[in-house]
Amino acid sequence: MTLAPETLVVHLRIVGVLMAALVLVNLCVPAHLRWREELARLSLVNRQIVQVHSAFIVLTLGLLSALLLTTAGALLEPSPLGRAVLLGLTVFWTARLLIQWFFYSPEIWRGDRFRTAIHYAFSATWAYVAAVFAVALWSTS
Repeated sequence: MTLAPETLVVHLRIVGVLMAALVLVNLCVPAHLRWREELARLSLVNRQIVQVHSAFIVLTLGLLSALLLTTAGALLEPSPLGRAVLLGLTVFWTARLLIQWFFYSPEIWRGDRFRTAIHYAFSATWAYVAAVFAVALWSTS
């Protein structure tokens, strides 16, 4: 599938907005999931690893958002670097979609309307994000 570069830039920027929204969502996750109580049961090293990894996820999402909101068009230029970045992002977000369905236990969300809605919303988001990067990659080939 090929889209006009202007259309792809719009979709890449939409993904940038979604990444910024994920930063905000991730700032609410610890309170919603009561991480203070949950993490208190872990050893100091494991607790700090979870905290550092979580912080770096938020940082990575923020940087990806900034990249897409400021230089989306540069990713569409047919260059080895642009293709490598788009390939990496396509693989990353496709893997994230697969993890949503094949790693997380359905016990987490089945039977709970809110968590089921979140599960499907995230699934749709990961599918859209992966598709945008895949189409952008295809257009630069």
